[in-house]
Amino acid sequence: MNFRQQRDIAQRTLSREVGYIVKPHANRLRVALAFPNTYFVGMSNLGFQTLYRLFNQRPDTVCERVLLPPKQELAALLESGTRLVTLESQTPVRDFDVLAFSVSFEWDYTNVLTMLRLSGLPLRAADRDYTYPLVVIGGAVTFVNPEPLAPFADVIAAGEGEVLVPQLVEACGTPSRSETLRRLTGERGFYVPSFYDVEYGADGTIARYVPREGTGAPATVRKAALKTTEACDPPATSIFTPDTEFGSRFLVEVVRGCANLCRFCWAGYNYLPVRAFPADRILQLAREARPHASRAGLVSIALCDHPEIEHILRSLKQMGYSISPASLRLDDLTPTIVSLLKESGERTLTIAPETGSDRLRRVINKTMTNEEILEAAELIFESGIENLKLYYMIGLPTETDEDLVAIRDLTVRLRDVMVKHARARGRIGRIVGSVNPLVPKPGTAYQWMAMERSDAIEQKMKRLRAMVSGLDNVYFNIKSERHSYYQALLSLGDRRIAPAIEAAERNGGQWRQAMSEAGLDGDFYIYRDRTSDAVLPWDIIDGGMKAAFFRSELEKGARAEWTLPPKRAKDNARLLTMIS
Repeated sequence: MNFRQQRDIAQRTLSREVGYIVKPHANRLRVALAFPNTYFVGMSNLGFQTLYRLFNQRPDTVCERVLLPPKQELAALLESGTRLVTLESQTPVRDFDVLAFSVSFEWDYTNVLTMLRLSGLPLRAADRDYTYPLVVIGGAVTFVNPEPLAPFADVIAAGEGEVLVPQLVEACGTPSRSETLRRLTGERGFYVPSFYDVEYGADGTIARYVPREGTGAPATVRKAALKTTEACDPPATSIFTPDTEFGSRFLVEVVRGCANLCRFCWAGYNYLPVRAFPADRILQLAREARPHASRAGLVSIALCDHPEIEHILRSLKQMGYSISPASLRLDDLTPTIVSLLKESGERTLTIAPETGSDRLRRVINKTMTNEEILEAAELIFESGIENLKLYYMIGLPTETDEDLVAIRDLTVRLRDVMVKHARARGRIGRIVGSVNPLVPKPGTAYQWMAMERSDAIEQKMKRLRAMVSGLDNVYFNIKSERHSYYQALLSLGDRRIAPAIEAAERNGGQWRQAMSEAGLDGDFYIYRDRTSDAVLPWDIIDGGMKAAFFRSELEKGARAEWTLPPKRAKDNARLLTMIS
């Protein structure tokens, strides 16, 4: 593939878009914003679209997009050696001042390296100088644990883009690369890996991070977060195209954060405190988007925590939108909310029981019971909603075979509720269960916990498949345990796993071979209890939650005790003490 072919593809892509921005490059900071997956996936990513808007709303900055080419184009580019170009002006990425990656998923780590290679940049930061673009890596996964990608980044952006973008642009106005890095390290949310040495103990664990003299690097980097959303536009779709995972759907973030504090949920902890975006701005953006979209996707961990959610839903319905919410917390559902979703045209709702066992929900702090779940299902199916999606996990702490049986039993009871209400309509919907092994995540109460071993997970998967295989109108998607093993490696690893990422990028994702080539013992990161570790790899980022709170939650989970959300607890002030 040559440059002309790349240019033609980019121009055809732009011809199907509404909302992209073209600016002159002269006298502006030039940012190539990269998403390490295909256009089909990337343009449905709200964080990616939000960063594009945040950069381009500044008069001193021009931001253009670059995404991983699809399989055939990627092979042709690698074979020809043609350099990757941006969509808007078809300028080589190598010519920009900043190459900023927005990374949402661990599985895209190898794609980061592929895009660096296609852009003509050395993969490792140590091999790049000031003549190359400043490589900044941010996104949801990096501010939870930045270390696996640390050797490849000049800068890690840890936190929320609304705070990070202005600071990054202003720092890039300094006359030299070294001065830019020093200025960034003095700002909240920016981690410069080359400014730190990592010392290891004899047992292979991290002993400490040591800031290098003269860099001004802090002992830990505090995550950047918006204090309030009152004066802030919510992240929302600004570029519409039919060529994406969600088509021309209008996506908008309604609430950031969740106070339920499920012990496994990194997003719930890392996006505290709960902040609702202004309803008037959500609705104004929806009105502007209506000529380009007929479906509205409401993005949130806890949708019903918005104090004006019923007003938002009613207004979107009046605009003619079909409304698709993210996974709903059952404890906040009301007849009005369910009715509004149904009246808008929604036929499927998604909930996350996580397990079929009340006891195990107390262990993981999922503060609902089977009876409450069934009551919510009555409400859902009685309203006319036809289908239900369920999220379950296996490999949870203290899980037994009885808990697996409980998943089957709860699903059967939910199906019975569905069938009862479907008879009157003469049409039966479906229940789809998605089952994933628990991957202990950094920045949660389970960050010290070993993942359950692959052979045990595989046995549980076989057992569960056998139990649910004959259920009519019920379909289960049970994730591969091997897939979860390598996801856990990328979630829990430190910068010493970088050679395995490099090897996997070279060999097309053959992770077993990559780990062998890198001489890496994955079990050390995945199956080892970390409660006695002096330093965890992700401790370099201060996410705002206190380790003492996480340890307390781990102990309460072992006793199968709930920590109730603040709105139900007598002392609401307790939550505020968790956030520094």
